[in-house]
Amino acid sequence: MDLQAYFERIGFHGVAKPDLATLRALHRAHLLAVPYENLDVQLGRPVSRDPARAYEKIVGQGRGGWCYEMNGVLGWALEEVGFRVTRMAGGVARALRGDDMVGNHLVLKVDLEDGAWIADVGFGDGALDPVPLQAAPVTSNGFEMRLEALPDGWWRLHNHPQGGAPSYDFRDEPADPARLEERCGWLQSAAESIFVQNAVAQRHRLGSLLQLRGRVLRQVSPDRVEERLLTSADEYVEVLARDFDLDLPEAAGLWPRIAARHAELFGEPA
Repeated sequence: MDLQAYFERIGFHGVAKPDLATLRALHRAHLLAVPYENLDVQLGRPVSRDPARAYEKIVGQGRGGWCYEMNGVLGWALEEVGFRVTRMAGGVARALRGDDMVGNHLVLKVDLEDGAWIADVGFGDGALDPVPLQAAPVTSNGFEMRLEALPDGWWRLHNHPQGGAPSYDFRDEPADPARLEERCGWLQSAAESIFVQNAVAQRHRLGSLLQLRGRVLRQVSPDRVEERLLTSADEYVEVLARDFDLDLPEAAGLWPRIAARHAELFGEPA
């Protein structure tokens, strides 16, 4: 990894040390600079868990990514700085759908002298800041969340009410790479996968979140949600470039599917 190039990509200009101040700064900088997006899945391009490929995409091409890519690059960068990082298998919606969900999310644990922290820049609309690994309420960027210790040894991160997914679970142990690999492949290929069904881009801002799900663009604050419906392929490409810094003119080709999916879900004309 060219660590300096990563720092320039996320706009980090401080002195990086393996301490809490640096962890917080890198976590925030990454989320404020790099959008969460699944557009390669929508475009039929294979997505890899390989951090080197994710680095080339996020740093080299100026793109965003989903959890395996976003946390893959952050985890690698943190290790280059000198942090102790554990990659854990998360299960988004495990509370609703059970253990089949385990591995559909990559979560990072960072061990510091004063305790362990969860670093997660790949949840899309979760915490802007790292979260201490302890059962407690969490306030990040004005949004209220909660980390819960479950009786069966799992942890559950409850997302804020305006988030897309209500929660994800994880165990404090290294992930099985084969499980992550299997889930990564399934999520980008199975017809039942929400990532195959829906085009998503999300971005953190100070005090708010920007969410583009299909045709719906939402500006989300802790006390307010504003949304509007995009009306054309040209507008879709324009919003990706202007609001998410994603220069993807080829995304115009996704518009017929996006419009059809919206009509299927909401009963409105495509």
